[in-house]
Amino acid sequence: MTHDPDDGYSATELGSHWAERPAPPPEGGTLPLTTVLRFGPGVPPVPPPTPAPPSPVRPQRRPSPARRFALPALALLCVLAFLAWQRYGPTVAVRDVAAGTDGVVAEAAGGCGGRADIVGVVRTDGRPGTLTYRWLRSDGSRSAVLTERLRRGQREARLHLLWTFTGQGTYRARAELDVLGPSRHTAGVTFTYACRERPPLIEW
Repeated sequence: MTHDPDDGYSATELGSHWAERPAPPPEGGTLPLTTVLRFGPGVPPVPPPTPAPPSPVRPQRRPSPARRFALPALALLCVLAFLAWQRYGPTVAVRDVAAGTDGVVAEAAGGCGGRADIVGVVRTDGRPGTLTYRWLRSDGSRSAVLTERLRRGQREARLHLLWTFTGQGTYRARAELDVLGPSRHTAGVTFTYACRERPPLIEW
């Protein structure tokens, strides 16, 4: 029986023998990368991150003279426009219309006949402007379109129609004031004309 020189190795020695051998390098000859971690007081501190440089401050631009005076000029224009609107803007506004008369006034010479003065009263808001109107009579006649100018602050206009009556008899008359502008309004009044001649006085 031949003695094998390796027969003197025990199992423990064999395990130690193989454990002490370095691991063979991997195929291709490249060693694995290793990471070294250091601990303890000798480890240098991690430097703080470098702050970003501050952005340059842009110099403030002064507003141009046109921009500085734009707002006061706009305010002045608004005030002037408001004053012009008050003075020249909206025209006169009619509040209400009424008509009346004292009836037919007999002629001074006596006998039949007389005249009625019909008065139309137009109340306004006091703004200046022009009223356009006409008179309508119950006998079928009408006046032309007339005008009445109102000054600022005038809140009432009195418009007259003179209606003349002649002859004997009784007549129920009506006159209407038809305001055409600036807005449409109507007012009327009714009255009676009556006349009967007396018989002549006989002297004995």
